[in-house]
Amino acid sequence: MSEDDINMEEYPTEIHDYLAAFEKSLGSVDEMLKTMMSVSRSELLQKLDPLEQAKLDLVSAYTLNSMFWVYLSTQGINPKEHPVKQELERIRTYMNKVKEIADKKMASKLDKGAAARFVRNALWEPKDESEHTSKTPPRGKKRK
Repeated sequence: MSEDDINMEEYPTEIHDYLAAFEKSLGSVDEMLKTMMSVSRSELLQKLDPLEQAKLDLVSAYTLNSMFWVYLSTQGINPKEHPVKQELERIRTYMNKVKEIADKKMASKLDKGAAARFVRNALWEPKDESEHTSKTPPRGKKRK
């Protein structure tokens, strides 16, 4: 009997594809964790600006709590009734705040001087009587 045959007998065949995808996802997470762990945290934080540091901390906390959610599910505990749900919501709230800050940072800035010049030049200003020119075009040489 091959290893696949043994594994197929341990769980229903309907979930085989789901388990294979889950195993692949775990492999991806493992690779990312190895990459993150290869650099010390202080060295990593020195390379990032404060906003990027906040993003890294939030993603790390969210990932850890999500993994705990999965652990609770595997133990037969309903994570929706566990405090981890409130923690995930709290972290998500902070992620949204950080996203708003990043969006504001990326938004174009208003150049007040240029805007004032644009508005000033775009508005019609009546001229003094002395500045009025005749409506007829200036006479030039006539062509034959």
